[in-house]
Amino acid sequence: MRMLPPGILLRIGVGALLFAMLGAPLHAQERPRHGRLFSPEDLGVLEGPDRDAWQMPDAIMDALGIADGAAVADIGAGGGWFTVRLARRVGPNGTVYAQDLQAPMLEAIQRRVDREGLKNVRTIRGEVGDPRLPRSSVDVVLIVDAYHEFTNPVELLRHLAAALKPGGRIGVINYTKEGGGPGPPSDERKEQAEVETEAKAAGLSVLRKENFLPFQYFLVLGRPAPAGTSAAATETSRTP
Repeated sequence: MRMLPPGILLRIGVGALLFAMLGAPLHAQERPRHGRLFSPEDLGVLEGPDRDAWQMPDAIMDALGIADGAAVADIGAGGGWFTVRLARRVGPNGTVYAQDLQAPMLEAIQRRVDREGLKNVRTIRGEVGDPRLPRSSVDVVLIVDAYHEFTNPVELLRHLAAALKPGGRIGVINYTKEGGGPGPPSDERKEQAEVETEAKAAGLSVLRKENFLPFQYFLVLGRPAPAGTSAAATETSRTP
């Protein structure tokens, strides 16, 4: 089992304490690698019974304003762990675009949504640098634990920005570089500051930085705020 460095429990706060109380096996969530992309053969390690406790999907969807009837894209959707939760949240009047580069991932998602009777999910096989989302089609884009796998993140973010409806938002959630908790090894993680720099290069602004996840940073990106908006507003963090 991976041990947390001294002092990390102070930083991750309540989420880590909950984890300790549940006796969650962090090593069960480590992501094995086969090349740059996550292997479909290892999807089981992402489905631990403890993931809801530390991933906090409802709080993430609340922070992004995902509601009934919304159109949402799940980028790098993997086996659809988040896809099905998004589909339940947006309901039959909403749409979830589950996008991945790998056909086996999309096949796994389709089996999952069929099994659960969800009719509001559309799978899309993306390309490197292009998620192939319709223009101006989504209210929210969610990228969970996949950003560090992008080989051309600036190009991809530009395409995602084009897919947003007016006022749309992009949520980027990735494991912190410091290590600890589940996720890939530290040398495969991407610094938050680097994501912010790439977002700016793609013509996006950091609208908000959420701080409630125990092992991950959470950036809310969007098109630049109108002139006169206080820059301080982009630094606001909330705790649900």
